[in-house]
Amino acid sequence: MSETNISVDEFQALEQKVLRAVEIVRREREARAAAEAEVAQLRELLDMQTAEANEAQGKVATLNQEREAVRLRVEKMLSQMDELL
Repeated sequence: MSETNISVDEFQALEQKVLRAVEIVRREREARAAAEAEVAQLRELLDMQTAEANEAQGKVATLNQEREAVRLRVEKMLSQMDELL
């Protein structure tokens, strides 16, 4: 069996590499958590805007139906007036 001798400088260099790797992993986890939070916030905003758009579409459809009903009533009144003349 052979012994491996590691110098103090080599051990310190290895220790620094491990500490840098740990720091990189920590920062990446924080960045991922921040990105996931932002995605969740954007999804919520998108859902709200989609609901608002759907509501607006419903209102437009209702207004179009009301407009059509008024148009038909006006046409009917004009037709009745034509019959009187």
